[in-house]
Amino acid sequence: MKLKIGDKIPSFSLEDQNGNVRTPDKFNKPLVLFFYPKDDTPGCTVEACGFRDKYDLFKILGAEVWGISNGNSRSHLEFAIKHKLKYPLLCDLNNNLRKQFGVPKTLGFIEGRVTYIINSQGIIIHIYEDLLNGAAHIKEAIIALKKIQNKPR
Repeated sequence: MKLKIGDKIPSFSLEDQNGNVRTPDKFNKPLVLFFYPKDDTPGCTVEACGFRDKYDLFKILGAEVWGISNGNSRSHLEFAIKHKLKYPLLCDLNNNLRKQFGVPKTLGFIEGRVTYIINSQGIIIHIYEDLLNGAAHIKEAIIALKKIQNKPR
């Protein structure tokens, strides 16, 4: 089942590149989850470095950023060190979380690139899907987070 705007994200716990278990249930702030195909490939590097370069802005906007792919902790750690990534990369080894979110494959075999913006209540407020334009995911996430901030309370 493909998750859509307005859906609550499933509860999950995944290890990051440092062996820390990450679960969205443990904090009460917006979350940017970006699913990417593979560590250290050209498009994924552009996307990951784009999130790195705007990481301070995401913090100012009150959000956490987590990258997710089926790479293992060693692959994620090497990728994070090589590109000085400041946020966790979660190990979805069997693509279970990817399947729970309904992240599609392109051409039936290439893992999709989808970014989900989740509010502090765990509800998806924005989804952006574009396999080829990794840089656009950062812009879309920032726009969505600014909209949350500008909503009357």
